[in-house]
Amino acid sequence: MISAQLFHNLNKYARITTDDFAVIESKLSKKFVKKRKALLMEGDVSRYVYFVEKGALRSYTVDKEGTEHVVQLVVEEHWIGDLCSFVSQSAGNINIEAIEDSEVLLLAHHDLEMLYEQIPQLERFFRQLFQRAYVSLQQWHNAAQSEHAEERYQQLIKEHPHIAARIPLIYIASYLGITPESLSRIRKQLFS
Repeated sequence: MISAQLFHNLNKYARITTDDFAVIESKLSKKFVKKRKALLMEGDVSRYVYFVEKGALRSYTVDKEGTEHVVQLVVEEHWIGDLCSFVSQSAGNINIEAIEDSEVLLLAHHDLEMLYEQIPQLERFFRQLFQRAYVSLQQWHNAAQSEHAEERYQQLIKEHPHIAARIPLIYIASYLGITPESLSRIRKQLFS
């Protein structure tokens, strides 16, 4: 299978040898997900974490009124999952759906736990990944409380220009916590 993308990604926060990587790869499976198809549904137990090799995905929740709220937008070389469900191995409240035809690598919870014992650097990688995800979530929450939507949008396109270029505006608006119409007005003001 040899995924250069994954090898590079794992070595961002850890020192994974080629021998260790071969062990990790032996535990991965690949899944193709068609555009608008679900990878995970609310109520399911998240048995896997997903690494995006190709495509774009979103995670979202649905409130009591049926409104979707985007939690995460990812493209190649990023991880996605329902972390609460994955860690606790209990039913989750996150949906994950492909925005584009996508290819993802799946790493099962039980395999990851076993790999932590075999490859301490992998545990270091995921600790770093989860810590950074938590910090990012906290910063995003704080920004939502203290910054205008225009500022949050500018920050998003500055840090992740690929998101703005590939993700439909309706999902970006939901991620920002605003209506698509508000996002259109913001974009018109910024780019006119």
